[in-house]
Amino acid sequence: MELGLRDKIVLVTGASKGIGKAIAEAFAAEGSKVAIAARGAEELQRTASEISKGTGTEVMDVTADMSKAEDISSAIGEVVKRFGTIHVLVNNAGGVQAFASFNDLTDDDWLAVLNLNLMSAVRSTRAVLPYMQQQKWGRIINISSESGTQPDAFVPHYGASKAAMNNLTKSLSKAYGTDGILVNTVSPAFIMTPLVAEMIATVARGRGVTPQEAQAQFLANNRPHIELRRPGRIEEVAAAVVFLASERASFITGTNLRVDGGSVASL
Repeated sequence: MELGLRDKIVLVTGASKGIGKAIAEAFAAEGSKVAIAARGAEELQRTASEISKGTGTEVMDVTADMSKAEDISSAIGEVVKRFGTIHVLVNNAGGVQAFASFNDLTDDDWLAVLNLNLMSAVRSTRAVLPYMQQQKWGRIINISSESGTQPDAFVPHYGASKAAMNNLTKSLSKAYGTDGILVNTVSPAFIMTPLVAEMIATVARGRGVTPQEAQAQFLANNRPHIELRRPGRIEEVAAAVVFLASERASFITGTNLRVDGGSVASL
């Protein structure tokens, strides 16, 4: 299926590993010119080289801390200087530093996660919009989480930041649709990233069970509503992102595409 992404300029943030890396690889496989941004320069350069060699596509690495406004501005400036514009922005940078319950979270914990998960997307989007408006074509895809719709009892600041991202997506889709800019969200559930696989292996060793048994216990205790009874794969998230950026999704904007194996119980 031709997706119409060849030679499109794509920026993926938080893309040195995991879901971000898989997204960058998927765009490169479609013939897009890809820029990846993350904090760790060495790992980022290695990832760019791997993707470029694997796909034969030009991949640019830009070292940037997406929680810092000045880094975001500089990174996007570098991408535009090299490629001339940005057609697709994937706001994938995010995470949570403090895994804690509500009573144990400080104001600084809340502000840090909102800055990383929400404000990084706000600032990046603000910076790329003029280029997309000028060319009358753009795709902005925000990587959220099932926690933005179906939050857990713990890490409430993370769920709140992702809920805000979902709301931002809908607002932007209404504001810029007539400029030819489509804005959507992809919300993964429990995805087997390298970091998650390492966590499962550590838990398995501590309990004296196999990684498969530890994974099954985690699903049963923490994600019982995943109807497919398995974690998602990073490639499955990437496929959803690439589809929403493509010409095949040209009448889809303001949506939240959940890649969750049925985990979210609401309609």
